[in-house]
Amino acid sequence: MKQVIPFLRYRYIAFAASILAIVAGFALTYVRGGFNLGLDFQAGVRIQVKIDSSVNAPIDVVRSALGGLENPQIQTIGNPANQEYAIKVKQVGESKTFSTEVEGKVRSALGQRFGEGKVQILQTEYVGPRFSADLATQALFLTLFALLLIMLYAWFRFKLAYALAAIAATIHDPLFMIGFIGATQMEVSTATVAAVLTIIGYSINDTIVVFDRIRENARLMRETPFPLVIETSITQSLSRTIITSLTTIIAILAVYIFGSGDVQNFAQNVIVGIVVGTYSSIFIASPVLLELKNLGEKWRQRRELGKAPAKKEAKQEAIPQAKVSGEMKKAQEAAEPILAKESESAADAALGSSDSALGTAQEGGAASQATPGPIPVTTGSKLAFTPRLSREKRKRKKR
Repeated sequence: MKQVIPFLRYRYIAFAASILAIVAGFALTYVRGGFNLGLDFQAGVRIQVKIDSSVNAPIDVVRSALGGLENPQIQTIGNPANQEYAIKVKQVGESKTFSTEVEGKVRSALGQRFGEGKVQILQTEYVGPRFSADLATQALFLTLFALLLIMLYAWFRFKLAYALAAIAATIHDPLFMIGFIGATQMEVSTATVAAVLTIIGYSINDTIVVFDRIRENARLMRETPFPLVIETSITQSLSRTIITSLTTIIAILAVYIFGSGDVQNFAQNVIVGIVVGTYSSIFIASPVLLELKNLGEKWRQRRELGKAPAKKEAKQEAIPQAKVSGEMKKAQEAAEPILAKESESAADAALGSSDSALGTAQEGGAASQATPGPIPVTTGSKLAFTPRLSREKRKRKKR
């Protein structure tokens, strides 16, 4: 087995570096006056011109010649030797003839500086205020919708902790890219939005590969601590991650070298996004997953500790009740023979009193019979009382 690289040891350093880089990018964007919005997101006109090679027309000279326009943005297209430029002028207010007016001013200013027949207008594009606002809203909605679908996919395939960690890494990459674009004053256009969405998909794919290995190793290494499972999984998938990223960068690098304009900007954004996405899948997604697992474990332990005292009190209350019931049962068993003896003695006393009363009654009857003389008794008649039996005979009869 390969030697496990302790990636998680540097997770807090990686967190701090990512936060610092994102904050620095947005701070530089603010210092430089905000994002360099293209015509796709800001109303205005974009004019592409070509100046004849017979005259020397570097970009500084072109910029000075167009000084009469209000804050024009001038960029070189392709090889500077071709002297092909893109001129963008933002629209302030609403005017139906804004595009025509700006095109005339550009043609006149460059014609005066380089000659009337030396300037050629290749293309003119105009975007109105309403269209640019709608396009910006749609771009934001598409980005958020893509993040939502990614979270649902990760939640469905793995668990909620994995989904939240994947979303954290996926949000990290666009934020880094947006800060980089603003700091370098690259033009923000629909190609930029396409690059951001491409990087979101690439980043989540790389993260899912690592998470899949973590889930597989978690089943195979059940007795192993979870941090070691994560580090083992990242180490096993590291070669695949690096090779995939390098081959993709080589392909996009060719587009960046041989492309121009928006295509070149798109390639540059994708290259930066691939590097950041590879970094986040190793140093952001997996450490965030570990932190979420630790938080879940602490919450579960607190919940169990909250239930434990209640169970303890219930057991303590149940034990005395059991003891009392047992003692009562023993007392009842011990009292049963005593109560039986008392009932027998009471029965004997009642029997003795009835015997004495019966003897007194017999003596009185005999005395009364002796005085008046004998009383004739018919044959078959019953006696008025039962003959007296001795106590010994009664006991024998009872037994």
